[in-house]
Amino acid sequence: MIQDLEHIETTITENDIWESTKGFLNQNMSLGEDISISILDIIVVITAIFLTTIALRILLRLVTRKLPKEDKSKFNVIYGYFRWVVYIIIFIITLNSVGVNVTAVFAASAALLIGIGLALQTLFQDIIAGIFILVDQTVHVGDIIEIEDKVGRVIEIKLRTTRAVTIDNRVLIIPNHLYLANSLYNWTQNGNTTRETVEVGVAYGSDVQLVKRLLLEVASAEERVLPNPEPSVLFNEFGDSALNFKLVFTVDDSFTAHLTKSEIRFEIDRLFRENKISIPFPQRDIHIIQK
Repeated sequence: MIQDLEHIETTITENDIWESTKGFLNQNMSLGEDISISILDIIVVITAIFLTTIALRILLRLVTRKLPKEDKSKFNVIYGYFRWVVYIIIFIITLNSVGVNVTAVFAASAALLIGIGLALQTLFQDIIAGIFILVDQTVHVGDIIEIEDKVGRVIEIKLRTTRAVTIDNRVLIIPNHLYLANSLYNWTQNGNTTRETVEVGVAYGSDVQLVKRLLLEVASAEERVLPNPEPSVLFNEFGDSALNFKLVFTVDDSFTAHLTKSEIRFEIDRLFRENKISIPFPQRDIHIIQK
């Protein structure tokens, strides 16, 4: 008899605890006239986001485990965009499943969203441009790009910005919306080799065939210049003060092409001095007429 009473008492106590817990979890918080959410709903939403995070990480590992390092970097960019889209979808679906009036939430936050949208137009432009970069494959990690007269090698593409390292080893942070408003030059989309030029002018009366031979000799002697396609020399024009030539050559690392051009200019100056070929500078004669 006594054991039965203890069992009944324990059962009643457990029921009281359960009822108290249910009452606490079912406490509603009103966020407006038509919007109400309970503590249990919040726990469910957090649990759904947590499980989604685990599932996305497992998916990322499964997809990238056999990919080369370069492709993993590209996929991580895609994953960054995809993850946030999935979070938003799961969040809305979970709210709707637990009985929250999602339509009322959107209606109540419409004015706030409009205000935020107006204040963060540039941010939205950056995000949209980031998606365009991903879709049309304009830029990849490792590409050398030029935008607004700035050149850098891309090291990271994020949702809002692209990070690149410049020739002088400075980090260049590019807001993605600049891709929509400016011309973008991708130096390496067609490969790492690029055609470079060095221009030089010589005095009138110089032996132009000798000039051509010396320029080709300089290009052929430079170790960073590729032998194929062969360097060439163009006679550009008869300038005001000089005969203008352009030396055209190919390099396999456009990011360091400025160093190659500098060495070529040093060697051109040396050979021209040895062969008595002068590089003129603009001169003007001023005639003063007194009346």
